[in-house]
Amino acid sequence: MSTKYFSPYLSLPGNAAEVFAYYHEVFGGSLDLQKYGDTDTTGFPFTPPPDAVAHAQLDGGLVTLAGGDSFGEGCGGEGEQQLASSIYSFLIGLESVADAEALIATMTGRGSEIAMPFALAPWGDHYGQVRDPFGVLWALVVSGDE
Repeated sequence: MSTKYFSPYLSLPGNAAEVFAYYHEVFGGSLDLQKYGDTDTTGFPFTPPPDAVAHAQLDGGLVTLAGGDSFGEGCGGEGEQQLASSIYSFLIGLESVADAEALIATMTGRGSEIAMPFALAPWGDHYGQVRDPFGVLWALVVSGDE
């Protein structure tokens, strides 16, 4: 068995366009954003707002990430940071300490906060965490072999 691809998928509370614009700006790559108003929603079990994101895909750059606006139970309201959690994070392995420090500077310059300072960890790698403005925790690591 082989995997064609793996991508985290974020169900967002009505702010997917803003979230994915931020990720595109920070991580680079190409962004494909499709809104419900641009699709045929005939037969849908609900009537989505036309400006809501049906599907977003960020490819290339530093990450591959997919998502969209969700309208399910417990989804929350616009801007609610329901994604904030300490039980998960997205891990990005970078080539060098300088690359990691540059990404941290980019993220914090755009509203993210340091959750754990980037430093040499007891296991020999450099490691740190940044929480973005939407509540998602990003862990950054540079192998001690680098």
